[in-house]
Amino acid sequence: MANVQLQFQASAGEADPQSRPLLVLGQLHNLHRLPWAQLRGKLQPRVSEEVWQSALSTLNPNPTDSCPLYLNYATVAALPSRVSRHNSPSAAQFITRLVRNCLPGGVNRCILMVCERSEVFASACALARAFPLFTHRSSASRRTEKKTVTVEFFLVGQNNGPIEVATLKCLASATEGVRLAARIVDTPCNEMNTDNFLEEIKKVGKDLGITPTIIRDEELKERGFGGIYGVGKAALHPPALAVLSHTPDGATQTIAWVGKGIVYDTGGLSIKGKTTMPGMKRDCGGAAAILGAFKATVKQGFKDNLHAVFCLAENAVGPRATRPDDIHVLYSGKTVEINNTDAEGRLILADGVAYACKDLGADIILDMATLTGAQGIATGKYHAAVLTNNEEWEKACVKAGRNCGDLVHPLVYCPELHFSEFTSAVADMKNSVADRDNTPSSCAGLFIASHIGFDWPGVWVHIDIAAPVHAGERATGYGVALLLSLFGGASEDPLLNLVSPLGCNGDSPPEDMERDSKRRRLV
Repeated sequence: MANVQLQFQASAGEADPQSRPLLVLGQLHNLHRLPWAQLRGKLQPRVSEEVWQSALSTLNPNPTDSCPLYLNYATVAALPSRVSRHNSPSAAQFITRLVRNCLPGGVNRCILMVCERSEVFASACALARAFPLFTHRSSASRRTEKKTVTVEFFLVGQNNGPIEVATLKCLASATEGVRLAARIVDTPCNEMNTDNFLEEIKKVGKDLGITPTIIRDEELKERGFGGIYGVGKAALHPPALAVLSHTPDGATQTIAWVGKGIVYDTGGLSIKGKTTMPGMKRDCGGAAAILGAFKATVKQGFKDNLHAVFCLAENAVGPRATRPDDIHVLYSGKTVEINNTDAEGRLILADGVAYACKDLGADIILDMATLTGAQGIATGKYHAAVLTNNEEWEKACVKAGRNCGDLVHPLVYCPELHFSEFTSAVADMKNSVADRDNTPSSCAGLFIASHIGFDWPGVWVHIDIAAPVHAGERATGYGVALLLSLFGGASEDPLLNLVSPLGCNGDSPPEDMERDSKRRRLV
């Protein structure tokens, strides 16, 4: 999979499936609406119309089903016919599974995706997750041929015209971002340390014509970033705060995305066990998603100020490691008594959001992190958890998740009841809760929010992606599609506007949109 090039075309053209294997994918009622004339050139002379119709009649998705059309060269696969209200209408998770299981092998392959226009974005991002980029298998290094998977969409239902060139470009940018994020998360820390993560940031900056701001090592300590410095100071590769800034003319608001980039989490002196430490290379999933999303959204024309803030550190064990009972002064000026060095993500994010507020003047701050193991218990393996001080944005995150396939579900936001879990006798707060049975995922998010203040007038959104950042042993690139959808209303791209739950959807009178464009994009 690592050497697969994924390309989206308005028409994939005709080919004998024996020379270009084919997977036809969609919900069963949509597959029945696919004309034979659209398929003939991709299946003949191997498959007749009678065989195609017979295959459709045998499909009984529960929740999915597939049927070979010609040996292992052509397959039709059916998605669930219905999904619940907390799932994406695109059935994105099932798309990824079916592609992995049903796409025939070969150097040059084709996927024909049959869906509605509103499901194109989520379907494309789901397809991308089936083709991870990272591998260190020795057999892969001996393969020199490049593999290509060509994706063609056939649209059904309303607005079912042909796919535009602009849409294909957007899909290419989005899926490139998804695969970039997944590659970073899949890469082990002996390669993806803080030095190399900074190189990834610089590379994206170079592609976009942006020079990153980097604050590193002892400079972090000197400038008051006690959270990032305290977590990462014991590691061989020093911690860093890096910022990519997109500041277009005519911007009406400032948005900051803050990503947790713990390249490896041993737990520090509160060390993890032998069964819980493997997989902790994924603790940089929030920062990886923000990098992939930033690259894609800037390429597609983002109209407002957008800052991507990367909080990078390795939570290592060594003579300089933070001890339980240590007290750190964070960038907000607040003091934190450490009672658990394995609750480190909130410390670096607290510095990141405080920087976004104080130095970047952000109106909207969104932090994304693989923050708590409890997230998977609270909202499951597929739904990230959202905690926010704004109900409209809570609803928007849930809707954006359904639109793009990166599912989201709310956590309880109630600082007056829960923040007391961090009470300290000697500092402003501790970094880990007193009662782990009292909504620990919500509390962890509240710790971050406290460093910009619960009375801060802007919009703060926290997304905990600990569980959906991976499926089995592979990264999913979770978060890229969600950010592109959630903030699509501030993009020039028509497809991102279509999947955005915010911004103008044609409901407001033109004079209102003209008068208050800032609010139009916020709510």
